[in-house]
Amino acid sequence: MTQITPTLPLQDLQRWAERLETNVARVLVGKQRVTRLVLAAALAGGHVLLEDAPGTGKTMLARAVAASLGLKFKRVQFTPDLLPSDVTGVSIYKGGEFVFVPGPIFTGVLLADEINRATPKTQSALLEAMGESQVTESGLTHTLEQPFFVMATQNPVEHEGTYRLPEAQLDRFLLRLSVGYPTLDEEVALLDRLQSSHPISTLEAVATPQELLSARQASREVYVDAALRRYIAQLTAATRAHPQVLLGGGPRASLALQGVAQALAALSGRAYVLPDDVKEVAPAVLAHRLTLGTEARLLGLRDVQVVEEVLRSVPVPAETVPREIAGSGEPAGRA
Repeated sequence: MTQITPTLPLQDLQRWAERLETNVARVLVGKQRVTRLVLAAALAGGHVLLEDAPGTGKTMLARAVAASLGLKFKRVQFTPDLLPSDVTGVSIYKGGEFVFVPGPIFTGVLLADEINRATPKTQSALLEAMGESQVTESGLTHTLEQPFFVMATQNPVEHEGTYRLPEAQLDRFLLRLSVGYPTLDEEVALLDRLQSSHPISTLEAVATPQELLSARQASREVYVDAALRRYIAQLTAATRAHPQVLLGGGPRASLALQGVAQALAALSGRAYVLPDDVKEVAPAVLAHRLTLGTEARLLGLRDVQVVEEVLRSVPVPAETVPREIAGSGEPAGRA
């Protein structure tokens, strides 16, 4: 019999999120926004690509989120000689039969470090797990336990010895985020905090995997108005119609935009999505799904700039929340 995951009440979910953000902040100083977006991706059941320069805290973010959620954490350093079986696992002959030995992908959080340094064949080994939460080896399918999500990293500047992620692989990532450099005061606080020891070694769980599954269910029940759904679809369609874009976002991008907006609303303890939720997550959801034309690249136009243009061009719906949902006396959602 399938076990039904109970829904976490929105007020409890907001406090749950605050505990997690506070715990992660013990390791990462001043990174509340990127932490919240990673949690939103976890609520939406998606995966995250962290694209940033070395030493900005990408690995620490993944480890801190996994530890805070009480999830198993495994890290794989992607290199050109890494084989698909090094990630997914392999069958070995033992005792007169073949026995499957699970790879590091059988975990709660998998950190695929420098994912673009592995060959396309090894990169593609992640596709089935990221899309269907399962691994097929020697004709047998092995289901991954939930919750499961991938956090991958790559350096956006260094391209020597790397393999560009194909569009199909990029589309599997719900969000592309940048941790970014700390401010001067944040870096000074970081030096002080990490002088004698690193807090990641003593970071304890403040939530459970079951709570994450309950929070996911609550996130899916957050109300999305019909006008807001049309707005989301219009944003994605506008990326396809942009003159500098060869390949825009598809229906999966629209689903991702809606799911992350719902998660962001749930993290705020809100039972409905506002246009501002959609606008806040649109660059992280849409930009990495765009393929720009040659002219755009010659002009130095970036995918994030295209999304910003789209956000300015598509009219924002004025009312997106029925008053009976928003509550008496509370105005309907407005950008």
